[in-house]
Amino acid sequence: MSYKAIAVQIGDILKWDVPINTINRNATATFNFECQNFTNDAITSERAQTIYNWILSLATRQMNNDERDELLAQFCSNITPEEHKDEINQILLDNGIAPNVVNRELYEAFVSRNFHPSIYQHSRDLFIQGNFFHAVFEAAKAYNYDVKNKSQSEDDGQTLMMNVWGCDGVLKITPCETETDRNVQDGVKFLSSGLMRAIRNPTAHEPAILWPISQQDCLDILSFISFLLRNLDNAQYYHGP
Repeated sequence: MSYKAIAVQIGDILKWDVPINTINRNATATFNFECQNFTNDAITSERAQTIYNWILSLATRQMNNDERDELLAQFCSNITPEEHKDEINQILLDNGIAPNVVNRELYEAFVSRNFHPSIYQHSRDLFIQGNFFHAVFEAAKAYNYDVKNKSQSEDDGQTLMMNVWGCDGVLKITPCETETDRNVQDGVKFLSSGLMRAIRNPTAHEPAILWPISQQDCLDILSFISFLLRNLDNAQYYHGP
């Protein structure tokens, strides 16, 4: 693990979005030492250089490695805007440092799946909080919403999926010319319909306490929805004559 490499990568990501005052204010609140200057001619941004200086100052302090990593994760969490959280956390993870999140084990389990961006948007925070039931519910609702928008349909749920997918629907992922084409197209239709019936409807109508979803089941269901979302991304809207 190289703190120098971490400092360069983090500074490069945050150099446009985080004011120097914010960097210094959060560093002062997190660390109990003065910032040193570590000149790096490859860094041209004053903000990136400030981040670099603070992280390298931390790297030179005499302390337990776990404590140092904890302080780095806290500093990064405090200065990183929400839209860059996943990028910064991934840098920390790649270097063996657990991000400063509510539950590190759950965070690592979540990001290891490489979900579709929509799953990150709607389910990440719920999953990390251990709220597996609502993480699944929000992802299923998001898929339903995105299908409605792309298909320009007023239908909903299972009816929506059966009408807009399939070879007679408006969302096409194959030309529907060969038997294989038709099988794949209908397969996505029935998978999408099954998601609505087996997952979205129960989570919409049953109390969470009476319909528990385990961590493993949540991850598997989110992977399934992620697969459908990627198919939706590739689908073409086609309204026949």
